[in-house]
Amino acid sequence: MTTERHTWIAFLRAINLGANRKFPKQAISAAVVRAGGTDVETYINTGNVRFDHPVGDRAEMEAILEEAFAADRFFEVPTICVTPAELKVIANDAAAVGMGHEGKQYVFLCKELTDSGSRDALVARAGEGERVYVIGRAVHLLTDSFQQTKITNAVVERHISISTNRNLNVIRTLADKWA
Repeated sequence: MTTERHTWIAFLRAINLGANRKFPKQAISAAVVRAGGTDVETYINTGNVRFDHPVGDRAEMEAILEEAFAADRFFEVPTICVTPAELKVIANDAAAVGMGHEGKQYVFLCKELTDSGSRDALVARAGEGERVYVIGRAVHLLTDSFQQTKITNAVVERHISISTNRNLNVIRTLADKWA
């Protein structure tokens, strides 16, 4: 009898940003293996990891990883999981909303869906020259300057849920590599 395995892509939030939140790729991989993951791969040192696991429920998988990461690092590591199919949709949505945009593009991956009122309030926060699209559990930001944007992780989290962001190149690369 074989146990069914589910493929997950996890995005870790707020690691490797300062001296106190270091979490190297090798340590992430080891923690995922200790949590029951197999066929683990990481991509760059910003907290992107692909693995197989018997758990098929997203929220349960996120909780298992967050517990494993906290045990390894002694600090909380909010984690957002998506399936390869979900990542492919997010990458395709990013391509569609960014068509013709010549500035920078970022994707905030969120733990939860949002209601239309919260989504509208977030979109209204966009600064001049920015566009924001909320599609599923992803917030797509088109901006000329990420350093000057009014749409930050804190703002996304205030309106939607825990999130982490990646630039469009990372999203595309991971979708091509893992989806």
